[in-house]
Amino acid sequence: MAAKTPKKQARGAQESEQRKLGENAEQKSPAKDRLVGLGTQLTAQLAKGQQPTIEIPVRSLSNVEFNEDTQKLGIGEKTSERQFFNVAHAKKFLQTIEVAAIAKTQLLDSGKHASLRDVFYMAKRTIPGTKTNVVDDQRESDKALEDLELITGFSREQLHINANKMGSVAGRVVIEDSGDTIDWSRLGSGGWSIPSNVEEITFRKVDAKYVIYMEKQAVWERLHEDRFWQKQNCIIVTSQGQTTRGIRRLLQRLSVEHKLPIYVLTDNDPWGIYIYSVIKYGSISLAHMSEGLAISGVKFLGVTCDDVEDYKLERHYITLTDQDIARLKQMQEYEWFKDNPAWQRQFKMMLKAKAKVEIQSLSARGITFISDTYLPEKIKKAEYIE
Repeated sequence: MAAKTPKKQARGAQESEQRKLGENAEQKSPAKDRLVGLGTQLTAQLAKGQQPTIEIPVRSLSNVEFNEDTQKLGIGEKTSERQFFNVAHAKKFLQTIEVAAIAKTQLLDSGKHASLRDVFYMAKRTIPGTKTNVVDDQRESDKALEDLELITGFSREQLHINANKMGSVAGRVVIEDSGDTIDWSRLGSGGWSIPSNVEEITFRKVDAKYVIYMEKQAVWERLHEDRFWQKQNCIIVTSQGQTTRGIRRLLQRLSVEHKLPIYVLTDNDPWGIYIYSVIKYGSISLAHMSEGLAISGVKFLGVTCDDVEDYKLERHYITLTDQDIARLKQMQEYEWFKDNPAWQRQFKMMLKAKAKVEIQSLSARGITFISDTYLPEKIKKAEYIE
């Protein structure tokens, strides 16, 4: 038998390593097992001449329950059926199965990850013999993925599908991520870009008294430039508007694993309060994932209606829109808010003023007022709402 050339030996070693990686991915993937189980269930129905049917928990406010003990939202017991031979269900049924196939065969089998946008393009194809696409825009593949999370009990991150990075963090923290050691205090003006999936991050050092999450990147940049995290020995975190899953999970890990208080800083408007609500109790659309995302001990630092009066911010009022007022009244009736006197007082004050105020209005008192005075004083005096 001829001896193997160095090139063949290298190729053989590479193939062997790839097989090992594939085997390891298979051994460590209960998510993959669940997808295989879903496929087995549907093929068994077909073999018996039955209608291929998927049962999905109802994802709406009517099926969201608030647990008084855990102070978190959860999904109720209402379910709906999606049937392949039902004209009203067929396309959504196919979209869900298509996304499941992508997750199993193209991602979990290979140990690779994809973005939400990648999955959209991987699913976008024309059904043979028709002019109909499996998906026409990304909202459809995203919704199919959300359904798949409910069906399987695994998050999109566990299915190897990630969203875009949309947040920054800075502080005296050292982590290990994919074999790289990263110091959050030494990453320049941009800080560390928070990924969609933070499950594999290992905290090597966490030197902080608390964490402040803020909805606005501009406010984070102000605090970062002022070295607020260094002067106050804290961690500062932001996103671009609504909080991403990766950020919520990172905040929860810092809270649970390192016992750090989490403060939320948003605009004084219904949408800022809702951001706080999502971080603390969980979101209605992702109630099934509250256990891994919600942080019951979160505190709302501001901006509050009391701040508006204390710091004379009335001249910076922005009139509430009809949509703002409707949102505010809706939140007043949420089970997790309606019996909370402190929050009911804030809602009434905002409705009485018929106005909202942005965080940046504090800059009228000085460019560094928020970092030198406002935040240090509020934290020292424990002027927050729970």
